[in-house]
Amino acid sequence: MEGVHFNHFVEQPQKTGREKSEMLSPHSRNEETESVILELEAAESSLKEVLDRGLMEHGCPHYRRRCCIRSPCCDEIFGCHHCHNEAKNNISVDPKQSHDIPRQKVEQVICLLCGTEQEVRQTCTNCGVCMGKYFCEACKLYDDDTSKRQYHCDGCGICRIGGHENFFHCYKCGKPISASDNLKLFTLAATKSFDLYNLTINQAVVTQSFSRTATLVLKELCITTAPFYLFESRNDVTVLPCGHTIHQKCLEEMREHYQYACPLCSKSVCDMSKVWEKFDVEIAATPMPEPYQNKMVQILCNDCGKKSEVQYHVVAQKCPNCKSYNTRQTRG
Repeated sequence: MEGVHFNHFVEQPQKTGREKSEMLSPHSRNEETESVILELEAAESSLKEVLDRGLMEHGCPHYRRRCCIRSPCCDEIFGCHHCHNEAKNNISVDPKQSHDIPRQKVEQVICLLCGTEQEVRQTCTNCGVCMGKYFCEACKLYDDDTSKRQYHCDGCGICRIGGHENFFHCYKCGKPISASDNLKLFTLAATKSFDLYNLTINQAVVTQSFSRTATLVLKELCITTAPFYLFESRNDVTVLPCGHTIHQKCLEEMREHYQYACPLCSKSVCDMSKVWEKFDVEIAATPMPEPYQNKMVQILCNDCGKKSEVQYHVVAQKCPNCKSYNTRQTRG
């Protein structure tokens, strides 16, 4: 065909930015990726620096934290809810004015780094600092010391320490029970019946629960009934063999003063068999004077609860039922 010319060089379409970047050398692509990574790391480091300013440097006697609270009940500023309760329930305060703070109703907090008062939240709206590495919105609780392994217990309605995986909540007594205390309770209930606050427990059902530990469910009454002041205690609480609860620190102080009986029911808090053997030796080596050799007295054993009539001795009276010397003389 004359006069008609064909262009054998077809016009190539324009390449997009992505296609151009794909045509870059591997070395150029690596440099670009490294640059992006460095920028992200720098931004993350800068954010962490802002969040961690003043970490573990501020707080009150109860918590390391970077804020204080405004109490909704008296409109005053306190370090935490414990600070409020200690101040408002002090012996110098008029009993009519003493009260506890409704911690869940706290609405305002004050940043200790910039002084900004704001609604409850984890990071400051003004300076951006994290006011507590552990933060519970339900309890309005802030704490920078996360070594306590805090967690919120839905059953208690408050925050606990020790790690959620190590506890389960008992809905009978309304408190969390640790795996170690749970095994104590299981052994206690499964091997014998016993009396607690004049209520006898004979029957227990064992189910499987957290961490493959045996979870004790009592049909009639939970044996870990604890006083209210232990419910909100910030110190470790343990269960005694008798089923009563006590601060771990208080138990250690009792042992330092050679006190081995429960403060509530007087039952032995540990295995005393070795001690009773020493009592046997001492009594055998200490014969009573002739006027007292045939003297009989009535005793009540604090460990097994049995009443008996035994021969009197000035050192101690032994229970013929359980062989314990943890007894009291009731008559004679």
